[in-house]
Amino acid sequence: MLTDKHINSISQSKHELISASLKTLIDLAKPAAGLNLHHAQFRARQSGGYVSRFKGRGMEFDEARLYQPGDDIRSIDWRVTARTGKTHTKVFREERERPVFISVDNRPAMHFATRGVFKSVLAAKLAGLLAWTAEHHSDRIGGQIFSEQECRELKPQNGRHAVLRFLNAIVCRDGISRQVNELTFKAAPAIALDQVLARLAQHARPGSLVYIISDFRGIDDQAETHITKLSQHCEVVLIFIHDPLESSLPAKGRYRFTDDERDVVIDAGDRQRLINYHQRFVQRLQRLESLAKKRGLVLIQCSTTEDPIQCLR
Repeated sequence: MLTDKHINSISQSKHELISASLKTLIDLAKPAAGLNLHHAQFRARQSGGYVSRFKGRGMEFDEARLYQPGDDIRSIDWRVTARTGKTHTKVFREERERPVFISVDNRPAMHFATRGVFKSVLAAKLAGLLAWTAEHHSDRIGGQIFSEQECRELKPQNGRHAVLRFLNAIVCRDGISRQVNELTFKAAPAIALDQVLARLAQHARPGSLVYIISDFRGIDDQAETHITKLSQHCEVVLIFIHDPLESSLPAKGRYRFTDDERDVVIDAGDRQRLINYHQRFVQRLQRLESLAKKRGLVLIQCSTTEDPIQCLR
């Protein structure tokens, strides 16, 4: 016999599959301590294809001094040189904390899964792990949370309070997105992915480590252009979230999908429809792989059935 306690436990477990709670994201602080993401290596895009570490932390202007033999001519301060009549060089110092900027996709298509957790829940957990890992490394944490209706940026800040501010923004945006999706109208035109990435390129400071967590629906030439622009002054990691149904077609049969309010029945006998759906996934993945290879980006794939910690490891 099921008691009220058992029913509440089942209901809570079911809720965690479709919506990440703030407590769940806070509890990721401990497992995040075992991740060491700042020492990852990737194949650089320079000629020779050698393996290179991330470029390093951002550099801030410190002072201008007289030019010395061996100085990089690209660092010459032409304004001071013109004013004094003597050649001066800009001297930079390394930032003590590296800005880590995490962009999280919370569009309607992310609130879906056939197995495991919703893509939005997986994205939230990955973002939480990355934020706590950055905090453990004494880096500044900021981010971007976007839906079809809005896009919000959080300026990188230090400490635990910065992580909590970011996680709370994810949870709040998740709740707002689910409420907006229930409405029968849209107050404004949907925000396209390329617009979101354009904002990201403007807000992420040079030298930042930028994570983009998304299913990348709607990626096109303009979106690629903004990612390329971002990669010219930041280290970019693409985390591709997908559902098992996208990567592998189901066997024959009829499948019912529901969000507890609406039902959709898919007939696997309609092979052409399923093949078209699968092809869109394949094309999106190939586009991301090509972009990552061409621009020297890191690409991580993560399924809704996978453990987010293992994905990042």
